[in-house]
Amino acid sequence: MEKLSFRHTTRRALPGARAQAITGVVASGNLEVLLERVLPATECMVEIETAIHGYAEVWDAVIADFVARAEPGGLRITVNDGGARPDTVSLRLLQGARLMEA
Repeated sequence: MEKLSFRHTTRRALPGARAQAITGVVASGNLEVLLERVLPATECMVEIETAIHGYAEVWDAVIADFVARAEPGGLRITVNDGGARPDTVSLRLLQGARLMEA
């Protein structure tokens, strides 16, 4: 397993009051994303565990795009990857952010 960690600064906290959310299922080339509202309002941390080695640059780009789109301030996000494609990763992250806004 490869473990990756990314920290980003945001301009604001993600709206909403939900404490945590989960999207996806680790199976058949997918991934599980757990979002927790536990960090200061202008911080976001994403921790990834993946069996696919050598894609840190791709993960970095996908996470940076997600942060720019969603402004997920205040969230610690844990990703358990089962070999998902970048578009699936983006979808699950955005779904999780939407759940947290509810």
